[in-house]
Amino acid sequence: MGQIKVYVRIGQFVYVYIFWSSGGPLSRAIPTKSFSILDRWRIFAASPYLLSRSPGFKMGLKLQSFRNFDAFPRAEEHLLQKTPSGAVVSIIGLIIMATLFVHELKYYLTTYTVHQMSVDVKRGETLPMHINMTFPSLPCEVLSVDAIDMSGKHEVDLHTNIWKLRLTREGHITGTEYLSDLVEKEHSADKHGDSNDHHEDPAKNKNEHGLGSDAETMIKNVKHAMENGEGCRVFGVLDVQRVAGNFHVSVHGLNIFVAQQIFDGAKNVNVSHVIHDLSFGPKYPGIHNPLDGTTRILHDTSGTFKYYIKIVPTEYRYLSQRVMPTNQFSVTEYFVPVRATDRSWPAVYFLYDLSPIIVTIKEERRSFLHFITRLCAVLGGTFALTGMLDRWMYKIIEAVTKSKTGSTLR
Repeated sequence: MGQIKVYVRIGQFVYVYIFWSSGGPLSRAIPTKSFSILDRWRIFAASPYLLSRSPGFKMGLKLQSFRNFDAFPRAEEHLLQKTPSGAVVSIIGLIIMATLFVHELKYYLTTYTVHQMSVDVKRGETLPMHINMTFPSLPCEVLSVDAIDMSGKHEVDLHTNIWKLRLTREGHITGTEYLSDLVEKEHSADKHGDSNDHHEDPAKNKNEHGLGSDAETMIKNVKHAMENGEGCRVFGVLDVQRVAGNFHVSVHGLNIFVAQQIFDGAKNVNVSHVIHDLSFGPKYPGIHNPLDGTTRILHDTSGTFKYYIKIVPTEYRYLSQRVMPTNQFSVTEYFVPVRATDRSWPAVYFLYDLSPIIVTIKEERRSFLHFITRLCAVLGGTFALTGMLDRWMYKIIEAVTKSKTGSTLR
């Protein structure tokens, strides 16, 4: 019975197909190493017709077609050429990629904020005012803090705490005084922001220091403090109703006759001041209070400072879903020089009003997919750019080398 053997090599195996005259093919896989040189030659001497009809041959064609999709073909090791210029470009590329990776990682780990606005529906809450100011030219004995709301009534809150620190000419603390002398006063609602509403009639002024010997002693002490260059630092918290109003720091707490004896006229009241901190609630990350660090020093003049403040209610939501209610604000400053005909005393006014819109600031983190996308973009772009630089440098070096070789041969 005749037979025909067909050898087909696929990978490390050689498939042997035996065709009998009475039946179909019978195949078996045998390792290549078990074949002799003659058997290996017979693999390539087999009939093309028989190979094309064998299952192993068709499988080999499919595998070859699949390999054509390889976008990263490999060359033999001896065909690759490594150059010093390529090493330099590779090191620079690795440094750039490492730097960009660290930058993208930091960018992914940091949070960003989203702002949303809505109508403020809060009612019945108080507005905290954090004050920290220094008056370098006025002693603490002559300064008072007053707060008036839109209704015209001076609000006195049991939780309000205001402190005064006596300062030397150099700014060192010499004593502390607690301000508990905030006295309720009635004012018309349409004059709550006017500095002339306190001293039109001397009979309406506060007389907390007395007249007689007590007044003389106080006048003497204040003049002595002013001669020594004593100043005052006022700080604390005022809790007022969430309506428009103002608070001011001035010498309005003095009896008008006592003030006249001390300063000899309003033109000598120097309300130079430094605002260390002025805020309307706790501070959240990234907040900017425009009056922090403000310095206003007067030389050879006097007058009233007015800060018109627009308060915007704010809620800050952390990633942990913790909510911190606070307030932002914008400010416009106005200075009114004192005139000889003025009957009012210089002061520092903060006139505020609230916005009906509340701003919600939410912390959010970037998605991991966004991080991977940016990382692939920067690293892939750097890799492609370094590859282009390597090819350009290689061509330039090769051209220079050939030109030198040609000139040497000549």
